[in-house]
Amino acid sequence: MAKVRLESVRKVYGNGHVGVAGASFEVAHGELLVLVGPSGCGKSTLLRMIAGLEAITSGTLMIGERVVNEVSPRDRDIAMVFQNYALYPHMSVAANLAFGLKLRGAPHAEIERRVAEAAAMLDLARLLDQKPAQLSGGQRQRVALGRALVRKPAVFLLDEPLSNLDAKLRLSTRVEITKLHRSLDATMIYVTHDQIEAMTLGQRIVVMKDGEIQQIDTPMRLYERPANLFVAGFIGSPAMNVFRGRVIAADGAKLDLGNVRLPLARAGEGSFGARDVGGELVVGLRPEDFAIVDGTVAAAGTATIRARLELVEPVGNEIFLNLRFGEHTLVARVPPQEVPALGTELTLAFRPARMHLFDAQTEKRINVHT
Repeated sequence: MAKVRLESVRKVYGNGHVGVAGASFEVAHGELLVLVGPSGCGKSTLLRMIAGLEAITSGTLMIGERVVNEVSPRDRDIAMVFQNYALYPHMSVAANLAFGLKLRGAPHAEIERRVAEAAAMLDLARLLDQKPAQLSGGQRQRVALGRALVRKPAVFLLDEPLSNLDAKLRLSTRVEITKLHRSLDATMIYVTHDQIEAMTLGQRIVVMKDGEIQQIDTPMRLYERPANLFVAGFIGSPAMNVFRGRVIAADGAKLDLGNVRLPLARAGEGSFGARDVGGELVVGLRPEDFAIVDGTVAAAGTATIRARLELVEPVGNEIFLNLRFGEHTLVARVPPQEVPALGTELTLAFRPARMHLFDAQTEKRINVHT
């Protein structure tokens, strides 16, 4: 396996559209790195440039110690797994697995050995004589993975490989990919628009928007310290609750949201400095940071708000409460419990120290609390 390094890699199309705006990062040997973002953010374009399927406008791409900007895809020592499987329908599973090796003139005995190894690893041995049309979606995706695996490339590239699978198969195949990565110690770059996939698969995650990298970090670091408002809203399900308002001084700092006020930091929990009275501020709170409490008296280190219950979504091990706070909506994630009738006003407690603060103009993170 090999490391992959991008230095200011840029893609500009003929019409002037910037597909990728100066991507710079390194994928370590044996790392599983995930590119994530909404549709059209440039993640698949970036992956295709690494694969050699898209020309690089400027910048440097290295696989191992070799600059590969002008190297053809077949000579980059990469294997790519696509969203649509790309299997040959007239060939058996065994023939699909062996096809790439045959093109490269590998000896027959070597082909048989590698196919058998990949089939055993991916539980495909009993399916080797079947055609793709006889397989389930999950089995087809395992064949696509196996075809990449038999090549033993320096780098695996996976472009939304689970998008065509149902929820149960996505979960099981996600686990298989994680196990496969660990057993191979393989360098993998994985593209997805699904932030749950990104969080559960990636050792590090590259978050993209409009062709630009927003943040590169570990899954939990992205979740706990998002660099900006976009990352804060994109990473996490349900999404972070966001409140935009003006800081006022009324019985302690509060965020004025028009017809309601959100308590901010208490004494000793940090200072808002120049953003104090009159300054605009964006505040984020994760759904799990809220708890239902009795009455309006907050425990030490917490504050409370009153919000009206509009919808209850029980999902088994937890409940999502959709509430209205003045003219704003918010979601609270709470343990399974009896909840009041819709329309009831609830008292929600939270710790101001758990707030994520963002500049109202730049939308970048403000580091107040440690």
